Amino acid sequence: MEAIDKLGKHPEPKRAGEEPVVRFENAVKKIGRKTIIEGLTLNVPAGQVFGFLGPNGSGKTTTIRMMTGLMAPTAGDIKICGRSITREFEAAISQVGAIVENPEMYAYLSGYRNLLQYARMRSDVTKQRVDEVVRFMGLQNRIHDKVSTYSLGMRQRLGVAQAILHKPKLLILDEPTNGLDPQGIRELRDYLRTLAQNDGTTVFVSSHLLSEMELMCDSVAIIQAGKLIDVRDLHAETDTETAIETEFDVARIEEAIGLLGGGEIRGGRLVIRTNREGIAETNMRLVQAGIPVYGIRPLTRSLEDQFLEMTGGGQIV
Repeated sequence: MEAIDKLGKHPEPKRAGEEPVVRFENAVKKIGRKTIIEGLTLNVPAGQVFGFLGPNGSGKTTTIRMMTGLMAPTAGDIKICGRSITREFEAAISQVGAIVENPEMYAYLSGYRNLLQYARMRSDVTKQRVDEVVRFMGLQNRIHDKVSTYSLGMRQRLGVAQAILHKPKLLILDEPTNGLDPQGIRELRDYLRTLAQNDGTTVFVSSHLLSEMELMCDSVAIIQAGKLIDVRDLHAETDTETAIETEFDVARIEEAIGLLGGGEIRGGRLVIRTNREGIAETNMRLVQAGIPVYGIRPLTRSLEDQFLEMTGGGQIV
């Protein structure tokens, strides 16, 4: 894949204590007598790739539609960069780029003409900016071809290019990896990570590919039946179970447990609970005591495991 260019100047990346880009303030959505979203209160930090997960029918797309003004909350509010999406729509939505479901393009125009057409709607998007975004998304070789000849992956790239033309502080993507092949998914992931890390753009993304979300996101929020059930920092340093492979000698393993002040024998291995720094110290203490260490492996639980545990196995779409 081509090297990814930076996209010029942009608001600085996230800093400690920085105001959240999105605030859900007890947002409620009812359709008839049915409550789709129930009292959603959530802050989305600046400069992160923020994942939004939930089983089928949990309210993900409804939430995204409220964020983009396609659907009004029944009660509560959603603020983008401090502006209410219901009371200050133009000011709030000016900070947003979005693809809801599928990117819509003029198939009979070239990719470049599509971007120029969108740029005409805003006074702050120059031709130089259009060229900048084309390079960033790796579209140079096909940008002057008609969109009708583009693959789904190319259309997705062009859709993201259009969504970030005006340098939004918030990019909202609803299932952006749908239909993409593994290479296309990886390229999109790399583009989004670069936007967040180098240019400070907050990316709010829903996807049914949990393994991909784990690679892509800094944090994830999980909703079920319209209620927020958890928010997780995927890079937080926490104590995890670690398996240590040593001689399968119960006496030696028990000696190791005594030396380390805790642990258990599981499947012929010594299992302890520690953080990253503790692993190095554990290895050193065991070797100094003459207890051979053949391997150390963290027993991490995947995002998929955690999701299924929290939602009771509901399918995610």
